[in-house]
Amino acid sequence: MRRLSAFVLLLVAIAVYGCSKPPVRCTSPEDNPRHHYLSGMELLDRGLFDSAAEKFSRASWCDEKFAPAHAGAAITVAIKGGDPLYQSYKGPDRNVAANEELKKAKKLSKTPEDLFAYRLASMRVATVLKGEDWLEDVQEHHKAAWKLKVDEGNLIFYQGRESADYFMGAAYLEAREFQKARDSFSSVLNSKKDGRWHGPSDKAWKRTDKMVRAISGITLGDVGKTIALRDTVSRADMAALLIDELKVDKLFMGRIPVKPKEARFVPHDVLASPFKEEVSSLIGLGVRGLEPSYDETTRANIFRPDEPVKRKELALALEDIVIKLTGNEKIASAFLGHGQSPFPDVAPSSSWYNAIMSVTTRNLMETELSGEFRPDDAVDGAEAIMAIRTLKHQLNIY
Repeated sequence: MRRLSAFVLLLVAIAVYGCSKPPVRCTSPEDNPRHHYLSGMELLDRGLFDSAAEKFSRASWCDEKFAPAHAGAAITVAIKGGDPLYQSYKGPDRNVAANEELKKAKKLSKTPEDLFAYRLASMRVATVLKGEDWLEDVQEHHKAAWKLKVDEGNLIFYQGRESADYFMGAAYLEAREFQKARDSFSSVLNSKKDGRWHGPSDKAWKRTDKMVRAISGITLGDVGKTIALRDTVSRADMAALLIDELKVDKLFMGRIPVKPKEARFVPHDVLASPFKEEVSSLIGLGVRGLEPSYDETTRANIFRPDEPVKRKELALALEDIVIKLTGNEKIASAFLGHGQSPFPDVAPSSSWYNAIMSVTTRNLMETELSGEFRPDDAVDGAEAIMAIRTLKHQLNIY
């Protein structure tokens, strides 16, 4: 009888335990999955991947069935794999890990808002991993996100459906479909003036619009299209643009003495560069602003292929190319002797003043609305392409 009573009590205890809710792990006001997910997404956008991963992990620990945490984790794994600091995430393992997190995010989604986070995470992961037919995958998830009937007030991080258009634009930009990217960013700008994605879209639209204008009317090769996307153009990139896109080596043929290929000086710091041949050709042409310079540390002339090209250096190079192609040496001193500069940040006595005047009066380079030239700022890809495009048209080079 006692054994039977004990058995009955055990069954009752099991039943009570089975019906009870899982213990609450996170009890303080801000120690909750929504807060950790939002913090993780914000850290992710700031490039703090480890901290973001910790936040997503904490969100999942607080609530094992919180779908957005896995959506955020998927993006983190995908992006971390592209960083050389995270070699263990590279290759198939990274793809598998990111897709596993996406599967969990989809399976655990309980609301349209959860599914929206999953769809946008899928768009962002596909854009980073670039698997087979990746752009089509992004487009499908974009359409699916817009079909969801979400309460925008409950979109924890994204805050508005227009965020789908922003990341669609980012994908088109990665795919080098600049016109479609510009249209996507424009859709965001037309949807809300004070939304979370208005500022980033405005910046992206201006950059993309600049690219569209830069490449209109010219045919760019793969090198040019890749460089057009860059926020900064390196000296090696610029050499590649001038040789592969403008073809200055062929244009200079017969106009200036050029050293034969076997006699050219090749600095040791470009031997491993993917644009070694282009740099070597450019050095042989002696284009001002992009010459090798003496390095005190190595006690040798080096090219500094990875160093960003400054705007004043591009001005010197463009002016020198015009001089060499036209044979008009007077261009090099046409603006010397000015008592006052039209640029608040360029003195008429500076060594690059004449070059800056040459390129701005020929519309090869632009100033800010304030009139500043920003001589020491780095050249971006769209600006470099636009300069080459304008030079081609002015010199009737096709």
